[in-house]
Amino acid sequence: MALSISAVVLLAIIVFLLVKKSGLKAGHAVVCILLGFYIASSTIAPTIRELTTNIAGMIGGIKF
Repeated sequence: MALSISAVVLLAIIVFLLVKKSGLKAGHAVVCILLGFYIASSTIAPTIRELTTNIAGMIGGIKF
């Protein structure tokens, strides 16, 4: 069975766990989120999207 999860949902869960368990302050998480929005509107966004798509494809291709 293949499980498909959005990268946004996965990253939100990771940030939530870091805030709760690892002592990441909520203010720092907000700054990271804002940085993500600014990066998404920059010229480097297509490169980052292609990189994450390729990594997800490599992970998806792993046979267990």
